[in-house]
Amino acid sequence: MASAYDVIVIGLGGMGSAAAYQLARRGVRVLGLERHTAAHVLGSSHGKSRIIRQAYFEDPAYVPLLLRAYELWEQIEHESRENLLHITGGLMIGPPTSRTVAGARRSAEQHGLAHEMLDAAEIQQRFPVLRPTPGTIALYEQKAGFLHPEASVAAHLRMASHFGAELQFNQPVLSWEAAPSGTRVHVTTEQGSYEAGRLIISPGAWAPQLFADLHLPLVVERNLLFWFEPHGGREPFTPGRFPIYIWEVDDHTQFYGFPAQDGPPGGVKAALFRAGVHCTPETIDRTIHPHEVDRLRECLAAHIPDLNGPVIEAAACMYTTSPDEHFILGLHPHHPNVVVSSPCSGHGYKFASVIGEILADLAIDGTTRHPIGLFDVGRFG
Repeated sequence: MASAYDVIVIGLGGMGSAAAYQLARRGVRVLGLERHTAAHVLGSSHGKSRIIRQAYFEDPAYVPLLLRAYELWEQIEHESRENLLHITGGLMIGPPTSRTVAGARRSAEQHGLAHEMLDAAEIQQRFPVLRPTPGTIALYEQKAGFLHPEASVAAHLRMASHFGAELQFNQPVLSWEAAPSGTRVHVTTEQGSYEAGRLIISPGAWAPQLFADLHLPLVVERNLLFWFEPHGGREPFTPGRFPIYIWEVDDHTQFYGFPAQDGPPGGVKAALFRAGVHCTPETIDRTIHPHEVDRLRECLAAHIPDLNGPVIEAAACMYTTSPDEHFILGLHPHHPNVVVSSPCSGHGYKFASVIGEILADLAIDGTTRHPIGLFDVGRFG
């Protein structure tokens, strides 16, 4: 016997958990289905810290969403009484014409965001552990920082339950079907069958399977995260003395990192951006091999030498990336009561709070006030 709900959410990671929270907060009868446990570390919403920033080098079109995302992160912090967002300041570093610097500057200037431009001497004077080469510049943004992804997912899930959502875990979805009338959807899992008026599919790295009918050109990548024990100790890397950063070097390699954080695993986290290899959730290699840190060590040795100490922890995560590296977000082109959500592409987590609001808008009203034209589901033909 199928159970009836207003909206079913498939996938309760960063985006799905926020959508379940937003729906339940509006009094909608919502069922959330997750193939793993709550706030698990087998997808894309883990790693202890994720960068959040407003001067967005990827495209100025993201900035209005980011401004709302900050407001909604503060909302879930207040309602859950959890400290999820840490403002540390942030540096976008590289040659003046690099995408990282020029793109961030374009977004900041177009949207009137507070920022400073620093030359190499000013970068090193303000942050002595950094070693920029002559000609390197940086955009400094005071409002940048990081989020705790596992804690944020857990907070969204807890508050979704508080507002009445039914959340079920360890229930892989086998199939979904939308009625031709556009009024009902049917979801089958390993444990049962469920019906609702609307469906949100937010499956992360499982998108290629659950969006198979759309033939979207999505690629899942295995990316690696590392935590280092700095030479000379962590004090110079603590919040207040060290910001988040994204650094583009001469060959267009981007590496990024964070201040030191309390709690396990400790150390100072750094990683290469978009340096992954293709995988699937079933084939991803979660063992981190010694040589896989070599390119990152080259970047650290040249630019943050004190950070190039022993690796004390490492982890793998998955990016689900579109060809243009923009999100996929909107109504299913053939089923107006099905919402398609793949707002990842390696830079999506910071948007989870506002994506949850957008998904709830689309599920309830079929539209949203937020600008999401860049993410049209049908843009790949």
